[in-house]
Amino acid sequence: MPVVPSADFKRALRQLSEKEKETLLLRAVRRDAEFYDALCFELLPDVTLATVQAETEDHIHELFNVSVSGYLLHKSLPKVLSKAQKEVARARRVTKSRPLEVELNMYTLRLIFGNYTGSLNSSHALFYKATARLAVRTAGLVIKSLHEDLWLEYKPELDDFFRQLRASDNRWQLSFEVPQELELPD
Repeated sequence: MPVVPSADFKRALRQLSEKEKETLLLRAVRRDAEFYDALCFELLPDVTLATVQAETEDHIHELFNVSVSGYLLHKSLPKVLSKAQKEVARARRVTKSRPLEVELNMYTLRLIFGNYTGSLNSSHALFYKATARLAVRTAGLVIKSLHEDLWLEYKPELDDFFRQLRASDNRWQLSFEVPQELELPD
């Protein structure tokens, strides 16, 4: 939970020398990797939204390639998808960018539907539910957070994802409602 600095704290901080401020900042950065990434994004000119997106896409790709094993596929896929969503959330917190979150979610969905559509069958119910929730959440983010013209850009691909989800054996296992704003194909 974010802490609001008190007036006494701000006064004490202003009284510190530059070297003491630098020491405190470096100590804080060493303790929190996400804080370090956020500062790098804000302070360094070569760390842009595109570089954060590329790095996060690489992490997600690596998660799916390394962590998914053939023997226990039904157990490893939901875990990998959860880790991928945590990577997306981290990139969102670092950059504070909704369009980046949508793009990374779409990248994850493209990986899933490009490589793991066979895993959306009845023996992989947890993976199916997590994938369906991600698709619905992404569609909702596009509608609520982005310009309405971007919905037209993402809609064909999202419609294809929903069509594939509906064609799965697990379609009866969904226990959540699709938002009414979504015009999903039957």
